Amino acid sequence: MGSLHLDPFVVAVIVGMSAATYVTKAGGLWLLGRINISDRTEAGLEMLPGAIIISILGPELTSGGPAEWGAAAVVLLVMWRSENVLVALLCGVAAVLLFRSFI
Repeated sequence: MGSLHLDPFVVAVIVGMSAATYVTKAGGLWLLGRINISDRTEAGLEMLPGAIIISILGPELTSGGPAEWGAAAVVLLVMWRSENVLVALLCGVAAVLLFRSFI
């Protein structure tokens, strides 16, 4: 069994990125709690997670094959039925792994 070696620089980068992520998220929530936003802005913020997911997965889907397209169909179906993004994404990951093993 080999020993585990953690590079201090890598650990520092991970801790720094975690802190920056937390401060950004907490700061945004703090700021939104102190200002009044319009209904239109609130609707846009509610759509943001889906837009981010599509911007990340869209290029993969355009260059993907039948397994990726089948998994995308599974995601759409699960999302339509459950209205839960996390469940839909987990089903999509499972579907693409399953489809890639058979296709």
